Amino acid sequence: MNQPPAESKTPPPRRRRRWQRRSAPGASPGTLIADPAARRPVVRVIAYGPTAFEERRCDGIDDIRPFIGRLPVVWIDVEGLGDVALIEAIGGLFGLHGLALEDVVNTHQRPKLEEYSDHLFVVGRLPVDGPIFETEQIALFVGRGYLLTFHDRGSGACLEPVRERLRRGRGQARSRATDYLAYALLDAVIDAYFPALEHVGERIEALEDALTATPDPSAVHALHGIRRELLTLRRAIWPLRDVIGALTRDPGELIAAPTRLYLRDCYDHLAQIMDMVEVDREITASLIEIYATNVGNRMNEIMQVLTVIATIFIPISFVAGVYGMNFDRAAPWNMPELGWAYGYPAALALMALIASVFLVYFWRKGWLGDGRRRRSRTREQGRNRIDRADAE
Repeated sequence: MNQPPAESKTPPPRRRRRWQRRSAPGASPGTLIADPAARRPVVRVIAYGPTAFEERRCDGIDDIRPFIGRLPVVWIDVEGLGDVALIEAIGGLFGLHGLALEDVVNTHQRPKLEEYSDHLFVVGRLPVDGPIFETEQIALFVGRGYLLTFHDRGSGACLEPVRERLRRGRGQARSRATDYLAYALLDAVIDAYFPALEHVGERIEALEDALTATPDPSAVHALHGIRRELLTLRRAIWPLRDVIGALTRDPGELIAAPTRLYLRDCYDHLAQIMDMVEVDREITASLIEIYATNVGNRMNEIMQVLTVIATIFIPISFVAGVYGMNFDRAAPWNMPELGWAYGYPAALALMALIASVFLVYFWRKGWLGDGRRRRSRTREQGRNRIDRADAE
């Protein structure tokens, strides 16, 4: 994710990848068109049972066939969606619906669950770190004895702990069916959001300290970026919670009753993540309001100082303007004091007296120097009394 700006410079504009429709309007349903930027697929096959384990990297559909039915569970992980022919071949091998395969290559899908006659199709989203925080689609096909996963851009690092548990035979994964493997993968996807949210929280705390010290426009730009990231997280987590809820309430025959207990734990984690996202969104909104308030208060203080200066000089300017009128002193009403030997010092003394009276008045009102600090202490004491009253 982006680091908070260290200097008060305007950050470069954030450019987010926009999804573009690749199939022409009116194209036949189930048409597969790969993204030109998609990677060439890397296929890993893991087959296991209570006492056996096999893992292999496959180059084509012919390398996959021998694993089917050999062991109780076979997991085929396809990383990279740039080969439509291979995806269609895998879909034909397992009898996958064309519409589901179309959703696999069109990676803009929101998390969802679709039930077919002999398998389940689950779509989730993985958090991806980069110049701009994004999420990546992961598609799962859960059937009897097999599980297929499709994802792109190499973000499957969060799935590696599941592979490692299967290799080492830890836990009960190798003695359970594909529904438990599907749970383990979904749990890994969900857990990947916690580090992302913790990083967001650290950035928010740093920005909160920066805004409390000095209002910095670059901090506001960073806050807006965090709000966009939180919105991306919310769009990924909210429908995924509905997917896990549907698997828990109406799992069908492919999800065993013991696995539903673990799925409930996933649902609780998603609820916790949603709470964290909403809290962080509220905090960022309040920090933006704090920034606007601080800027307004700073502007008010500046205007107050300027007003004090103008108020002091207005009567002084009036005195100077009156005695600057060049009327003839011959007439008795035309400023005879202009000829007085002490007229000039008397005028300066009058101006100094007016300025002193205003300065003393403003100081006693708490608008200058120590008076302002005294007024701040008075307000702080008042807030402390209110807090003590609330506590009692």
